[in-house]
Amino acid sequence: MNTRFTGTERYIATDDLMMAVNASIALQRPLLIKGEPGTGKTMLAEEVAASLGRELIIWPIKSTTKAQHGLYEYDAVSRLRDSQLGDAKVHDIANYIVKGKLWQAFESEQAPVLLIDEIDKADIEFPNDLLRELDQMEFFVHETQQFVRARQRPIIIITSNNEKELPDAFLRRCFFHYIRFPDADTMQAIIDAHFPDIRQQLVKQALEVFFSIRELPGLKKKPTTSELLDWLKLLSGESISETELEAHQARNAPPPLAGALLKNEQDLQLFERLMQMARLRR
Repeated sequence: MNTRFTGTERYIATDDLMMAVNASIALQRPLLIKGEPGTGKTMLAEEVAASLGRELIIWPIKSTTKAQHGLYEYDAVSRLRDSQLGDAKVHDIANYIVKGKLWQAFESEQAPVLLIDEIDKADIEFPNDLLRELDQMEFFVHETQQFVRARQRPIIIITSNNEKELPDAFLRRCFFHYIRFPDADTMQAIIDAHFPDIRQQLVKQALEVFFSIRELPGLKKKPTTSELLDWLKLLSGESISETELEAHQARNAPPPLAGALLKNEQDLQLFERLMQMARLRR
């Protein structure tokens, strides 16, 4: 069975990232991934699962998510309704236990990849409430008086956008990796993987515009890898040439289809003000 991640054709993983994935597998510890939104944290779990031939189980975290949701939920409302209807299954409480994502991962025949996505969206107590389950790979179902134990320890990948600090006790149990924003060479490799037939002169000019926008001081939301890929797809689809991009840049004007890169009016207004100031200085 393949247990080493070496990247995939469509996911350009750095050596450091591959080492982090493989270290977490070897240590049997969750891999905590941080980085800017749009740097491929969620996609990493998808590609690790595909590369290793494992099932991917995704647990998306919201502000209302509790640790218990990942274990199981007791559907008392359905049981009450069935009792009023005289349904015979009401006598077996197990019929009303809804398995959570962690339970699904525990009972898989082959160790799956479990993605706990955006853990920092939940309440600050959420990570601590999962400590025992992630350590011991088991939990107790009070309604049915049964222990659920993992058949195989899943490969656990946890993503965070740094919206909240995570507890020290939780961090101690994880292998940590920060995905740095790709440099120009890595970004070129990512583009080549997604658009192998795109004109390289267009890519060169688009990268120049993209990185110049990211370097603008005061941006509320810097454009990310996923937004660059969307922008390139639009530029290519609309047959916008590198010459047009260069012309906009020379005039200190927003690039064509700037809405793919700048996602709010404050950043667009800031960009336009800075470009106007640059024109006045010329």
